Amino acid sequence: MFAYIVRRVAYALPIMLGVALVCFALVHLAPGDPLVAILPPDATQELQEQLTKLYGFDRSLPEQFAGWLWRAVQGDLGTSIATNRPVTAEVLKAVSNTLLLASVATLIGFVLGCLFGFVAGYFRGSAIDKLASALSVVGVSVPHYWLGMVMVIIFSSILGWLPATGAGPGGSGDWAYDWEHIRHLILPAITMSVIPMGIIARTVRALVAETLAQEFVVGLRAKGLGDMGVFLHVVKNCAPTALAVMGLQLGYLLGGSILIETVFSWPGTGFLLNSAIFQRDLPLLQGTILVLAMFFVVLNLIVDMVQTLLDPRIARS
Repeated sequence: MFAYIVRRVAYALPIMLGVALVCFALVHLAPGDPLVAILPPDATQELQEQLTKLYGFDRSLPEQFAGWLWRAVQGDLGTSIATNRPVTAEVLKAVSNTLLLASVATLIGFVLGCLFGFVAGYFRGSAIDKLASALSVVGVSVPHYWLGMVMVIIFSSILGWLPATGAGPGGSGDWAYDWEHIRHLILPAITMSVIPMGIIARTVRALVAETLAQEFVVGLRAKGLGDMGVFLHVVKNCAPTALAVMGLQLGYLLGGSILIETVFSWPGTGFLLNSAIFQRDLPLLQGTILVLAMFFVVLNLIVDMVQTLLDPRIARS
């Protein structure tokens, strides 16, 4: 078990290096000059050269990458071109908001997805199965940004039950665990949970149907084991795969929340990425993408370890 964990960590290190390289290269391949956002229209050539040297754009790309990576390892992601604030502070604040939103959305999607999946798998072929499967297909198919706008129109504009934008009263970006802040979390979390709910429901439904068709289930029933006992065995066999899907969905939500956060003006990494792209803020864009990518790699590593604890056969394979 320990050797398997060490091996998985060793595999993750070159992946992290590759992610950092791709992140740096893709951002620099984009057209445009990042200094345009802060240079005045009548900027002199001397001022342009000073800013170019200040941000290190006068060096070669390999030198820029080596310096950026070394500083990133030490926790320094540079300074934002647009706001002149440390990128690390801005990214960590945005990541905490996105992690909160994505975790709540994944939890809602996991609970509802497992519920629909188990019901559909146990009653496969019935009307309940068709209804649960239809809900999961709708959840995967509906564009979440469109669903977000519909939710805002219904629950904020028409009914006035929930706030439409921000993470707190008055559009505040600071989170607190009270009812006023939780009200701002409800709409974006429900909207974001629809896609993972559909994916997990379809996955669990297929796993349950496959597990119930195996011979060991027939043997358990022949030995007189009750429905609850069989259910626990089915859950144990489905848990590793369902957990892996949940981990992947959490990773996707961390990196793919830009549309949801833009619709609801949620101060997370998606909203931050949107601002960095339009402002051509390279340090902020690179830092945000790097942190999100590293979260995804580490999250997959954690899921692999938890899967191994649930099913020791994985470590022996």
